Amino acid sequence: MIRNYGNRRRVCGFGVLELILLVAVLGSPVPAVWGGEMVCGGVFDAADGTPIAGATVTSDTEVVQSNADGSFSVDSSDGRLKLRAPGYRRQETVAVASPQVRLIPFAPKALYLSSYGIASATLRNPALQLLEKTELNALVIDIKGDRGLLAHPSAIPLATEIGAQNPVVLKNAGPLIASLKEKGIYTIARIVVFKDDLLARAHPEYAIKRGTGEVWQDGEKLGWVDPHLPQVWDYNIAIAEEAARLGFDEIQFDYVRFPAVPGLLFSRENSRVNRVAAISGFLAAARQRLAPYNVFLAADIFGYVCWNSNDTGIGQQLEELAVHLDYLSPMLYPSGFSFGAGGYTNPMENPYEIISLSLEKARQRTGLAAVRFRPWLQAFRDYAFDRRHFGAAAIRAQTAASDEFGSNGWMLWNARNVYSGAGLNVVEIEARAQIEALPQQATPPL
Repeated sequence: MIRNYGNRRRVCGFGVLELILLVAVLGSPVPAVWGGEMVCGGVFDAADGTPIAGATVTSDTEVVQSNADGSFSVDSSDGRLKLRAPGYRRQETVAVASPQVRLIPFAPKALYLSSYGIASATLRNPALQLLEKTELNALVIDIKGDRGLLAHPSAIPLATEIGAQNPVVLKNAGPLIASLKEKGIYTIARIVVFKDDLLARAHPEYAIKRGTGEVWQDGEKLGWVDPHLPQVWDYNIAIAEEAARLGFDEIQFDYVRFPAVPGLLFSRENSRVNRVAAISGFLAAARQRLAPYNVFLAADIFGYVCWNSNDTGIGQQLEELAVHLDYLSPMLYPSGFSFGAGGYTNPMENPYEIISLSLEKARQRTGLAAVRFRPWLQAFRDYAFDRRHFGAAAIRAQTAASDEFGSNGWMLWNARNVYSGAGLNVVEIEARAQIEALPQQATPPL
């Protein structure tokens, strides 16, 4: 069990002895110089040397957060530490007498690919070409999709029992993720949580019910499972652990909510308090279980959750979600907003304003830094208003709003996995290499 102590200050050795962190390449030999007990160090920005407050530092025994000056102290039996902070790439380090660790600033700008999209050369290769030529540098990949199927070979007995392994489209998921990482691509595992028709059919005792007691199905004739149940939590967190072991940088939970449908039956009363407790409880449990892997944790939320002061009837209370996540990912598709949203008659005419106002509203409510948000943006034809195509101007309006807000990048959604370079900035290979070459260790300026 890894203990979580949050922020703290402790004296190491005699006075304040600063043990420094040498950044080690994962899997490479490192000097065995650490004898155990306490590690004291600091975390700094590799670009400008400023201290990073609130960085997560994980050892084999506990998790702590860095202080306002970037300092931290943590127990460790082997000297191996893992560090991450929103807005930076994660790192693994080994405690030796060398300078303080510096994290590399990074803002993922991603495309979404389903499990079939990443497995199909017809869809995968054009996406990878865009990542080579434009500002894009990340992929969101389905590991558990909307129908409950797992993309990768799983060792979870329940997955085999309910047919979630039929078919397995990413038989070589590990090597695939490794190849993406070699290209410097940030990888995000999308896991659809409570929308799970396979689990609902195989275990109706886990399923959300109609008022009549029958298993409820949504508009796609798919069942959902009860967000209150620990068995459901455990299954999805086990999938997230497998994704972390595959090498994904981030776990992103989707459909981490209740259905927006009245009159359904759950194992507990369908009240706001119970809904919020279920969603927050699941995320807290996931964060605890995923701590050893040092993966970033994110959740997709309805766009209106940024605006509504309640839980929107789905258990997503913005303030309650934030404490368990590295990133909040509101789905800010203009097509998903109604006439008059944000004071604008037609959201399709004002994509920049819809994105900007939604993000600012969320920041004001939570008090979080802008870097804690990474929105989903619309890269598909409108379905709610005038069926317009979202071309270069609409894409650029959305990404500009996100960039100017200061979010940790953004993600483009197209369910068909068909993208163009319209509206995206071209990035020279040399410029990308310079960013990746920032120093990971050095003594910070005094």
